[in-house]
Amino acid sequence: MTGSATLRAETPQDHSAIRGLLVAAFDRYGEAELVEALRNEGDLVFGGVAAVNGVIVGYAALSRMNAPFPALGLGPVAVAAAYRGKGIANALLHWSLARAQEDRWRAIFVLGDSAFYGRFGFRPELAAGFGTPYAGPHFMALALNGALPAKEGTVDYAPAFGRLGA
Repeated sequence: MTGSATLRAETPQDHSAIRGLLVAAFDRYGEAELVEALRNEGDLVFGGVAAVNGVIVGYAALSRMNAPFPALGLGPVAVAAAYRGKGIANALLHWSLARAQEDRWRAIFVLGDSAFYGRFGFRPELAAGFGTPYAGPHFMALALNGALPAKEGTVDYAPAFGRLGA
């Protein structure tokens, strides 16, 4: 359970703390630099934070995807080590998905663990018809506000993702 965690959209004052969280969670700078590039290039639609006593302990980024309909890419998602297993990621993802739905996005794509993301409704079969460099069993989609407007086409993450790990 999240207890006293506050869920909200990131603000510019959070950027340094988000960077620190991402570096610690992934034990490298790539994901922090990815989020900064998404912000700088105008592709970060919103970032959700979970804060406990004013300290950011969780983060989820949602960025614009190139797709045949309005779609977001989810990731990176991170929770501070001391707060893992306490429901922070679940609460943060539910908050983020609800916000995307309220904002009238049609789908969210994610590349990740199907056992985890499947709990939120992400399905590899929904993404299977789309051509993408990330195709495979870990590339999943979640339809928002009805069924997906298309079941095939080309989808890709924002350009900054292509530079991750480069």
